[in-house]
Amino acid sequence: MNKQGLALTQQQVQKLSPLQIQTIKLIELPVQDLEQRVRQELEENPVLDDTPDPESPEQESKEVSLDSLQDDTIPDYKTRVNNWGKDPRPEYNTFSVKTGFRESLLDQLGFRNLTQHEKEVASFIIGSLDDDGYLRRDLDSLVDDLAFRAGIESDREEVERMLALVQTFDPAGVGARDLRECLLLQLKAASQTPATVHARRILEECFQDFTGKHFSRILSRLSITEDELKDAMKRISRLNPAPGGQVDDSYADAAEQIVPDFVLKLDDAGEITFEMPRFNIPELRVNKKYADMLLKAEGGSDREKKEAATFVKEKLDSAKWFIEALKQRYNTLSKTMQALIDYQHDYFVSGDERDLRPMILEDIAKITGFDISTISRVVNSKYIETPYGVFALKYFFSEGLVNQAGEEVSTRELKKVLQEIVDAEDKHKPLTDEQLVKELASRGYIVARRTIAKYRDQLGIPLARLRKEI
Repeated sequence: MNKQGLALTQQQVQKLSPLQIQTIKLIELPVQDLEQRVRQELEENPVLDDTPDPESPEQESKEVSLDSLQDDTIPDYKTRVNNWGKDPRPEYNTFSVKTGFRESLLDQLGFRNLTQHEKEVASFIIGSLDDDGYLRRDLDSLVDDLAFRAGIESDREEVERMLALVQTFDPAGVGARDLRECLLLQLKAASQTPATVHARRILEECFQDFTGKHFSRILSRLSITEDELKDAMKRISRLNPAPGGQVDDSYADAAEQIVPDFVLKLDDAGEITFEMPRFNIPELRVNKKYADMLLKAEGGSDREKKEAATFVKEKLDSAKWFIEALKQRYNTLSKTMQALIDYQHDYFVSGDERDLRPMILEDIAKITGFDISTISRVVNSKYIETPYGVFALKYFFSEGLVNQAGEEVSTRELKKVLQEIVDAEDKHKPLTDEQLVKELASRGYIVARRTIAKYRDQLGIPLARLRKEI
């Protein structure tokens, strides 16, 4: 007979403090989002102030002391956070990292003479496109989605008609359902030269032979000369297989404009320093006079005064946590960035990818003493401006392998060497994966064939037979 009963057990559960929660949230934000978050806090908390302290604007220390804030009293102190230097609004460049092609398509849609219903259907189609510009949903599914998700009644014929409209937009090839349609859309929009006409025929009538590089079959089937085939193939090679914008194999960013969270400086002596741009983030301080004014307001019952005191206390605590969280965000980002620069010192001096060391989140976590999750939050969506370009911090992280000399090298270095080998190969006799393994081994990189295949795919390098040229 089974007995059922209740048992009491003790279990330790780690509960994050409001300050820890606030800090975690701020660490994740890039500098542009941080500006918005700071201004939101200013609007919501009347105790926070972004105006200069009228009593001691210059003498006050940049270090924020919060010791005098007690839980049971209104603190008699002023504090602010200032981690960016004296210049209140230094100018920094923004950098374009990706074209907002959906926004561009919606803009073009606005110039078409359509009913409101048709615009809604076309807008839904645009919103259903993948990042590379393809529509990978069948039309019947789109009809269902329009009805159930957007409350728009439509049918397959109308969806197909609106898709055909979207396919006439720039960039050419957008809205295609497969590679063949994407390339044909671009050729149809181009000037109809002999090479373009032959290229269209190749894709329309010989697509399987084209993908398999069976050139003799194409020549026989289309009755064209070898020179005409070469011209047509060159024309096809200039087409964009991802009109929506190709995405890097390691990260993707949806923002159209970014402001670097770090700016690296390299002097003539090879000394490396970095700055953290302030952008338009104001200095913050607690306005004690305003808090005192709220507490000393005349009138009202004892209950109302007590409620007012509670309100002010909550706002003061919130201000304290927010200012301290900003401090901790700055310290965490600064310490992490310094560790990353020290770890990748040779790269930041030379700018050569070959100098990038294998590096994972755990490596930086050990140096800084932070959790891996904290390092991940710092790295995510953050950028650094260097003399060699603007990079996402994720760019500098990669796994490693050991070469013949017993030295650890990064996978990024190996990919660069692999790309160089393929670029230099004889395109009439492209190297197979087995030959690439031998070629890399001759340069000191011992890599399995399956690893070569994986890296080749990540680099967008096709199989040897597909790289063959006539």
